[in-house]
Amino acid sequence: MGETITFWVLAVVSVGAALGMVFNRKAVYSALMLGTVMLCLAVLYAVQDAPFLAAVQIIVYTGAIMMLFLFVLMLVGVDSSDSFVETIKGQRFWAILAGLGFVVLIVVAIGNVVFAPQVGLTTVTEQGGGYIRSIATELFTTYVFAFEITSALLITAALGAMVLAHREQLTDKPTQKDLSRARFRGDHPSPLPGPGTYARNNAVDMPARLPDGSAAESSVNRYIARYDVEHGRLPQDPELAEAIRHTAEENVPQTEAEQSSNEVTK
Repeated sequence: MGETITFWVLAVVSVGAALGMVFNRKAVYSALMLGTVMLCLAVLYAVQDAPFLAAVQIIVYTGAIMMLFLFVLMLVGVDSSDSFVETIKGQRFWAILAGLGFVVLIVVAIGNVVFAPQVGLTTVTEQGGGYIRSIATELFTTYVFAFEITSALLITAALGAMVLAHREQLTDKPTQKDLSRARFRGDHPSPLPGPGTYARNNAVDMPARLPDGSAAESSVNRYIARYDVEHGRLPQDPELAEAIRHTAEENVPQTEAEQSSNEVTK
C-alpha cells in the first residue's frame, strides 16, 4: 500500500516537473525541474529495493552532472530575453532529426514494456548473485545499447548547454592595445580614486581627497550621493557636503512633470 501511494505521489510530481522543464522559458528553471525529476527517480529506485541505483542516481546524476549544468547556466546568464535567431547554421535540421529519433525510442520503449514479459527485481538479483553483480551483468549484456544511449544523452546535454551559451560576436573583441588607447583618449586616463582615499574615514559615500587636498567628486556613486541628499545625511564638512550635492545633481533623470513642461516650453 505504501509503495503504491509513493509511486502515485512521485509520478504526479515527476511528470509535472518534466512538463515544467519542457515548457519553461528560462533555462535555469528548466535545469531545476530536471533535478526534481532525477530526485523522484532516485526515490522510486529506493522504494523498488534498489539502493545502489538510488545512490548512483543522487550522487552521479543529481549531485554532479545536474548541478554542473545548473551552475554553467547560472554563470552564463541565459534568460528569456535571448534572441531566437540561429547563431549556428543547420541546427534546426539536426534538432528535428534528433527529435524524431527520440520519438522512435519512446515508442520502442513503451512497446517493450507493454508486450515483453515482466521479470521482477528479486528474480534478477537471485540469478546474478547480488545487486551490483546482477545490475552490471544486465547493463553490459542485455541493456548495453540502452546504456550507451543514456551516456550519449549526457553528451547531448553538454552540447545543448554550449549551444545556449553560444553568442554571435558582431564586432571584433577589443585588444589590450585598443583598451589602453581608449582609456588615454578619455576624460580619466588614470584610475579613479577610491572612496575614502587620503581621508579620515573609509565610508563609501564620502568623497576621496586628491593629493592637493580637494574633494574628488568622481569617487562617489551618484546614486549613493542622491540618497544622502534626499535623506539629509550630508557630512558636517561643507566642502564634502557640497561635493556630494554636486555629484547628486549630475545626470539626474527628469520627472514626467519636468519633461512635459520642457515640451510645452519648446
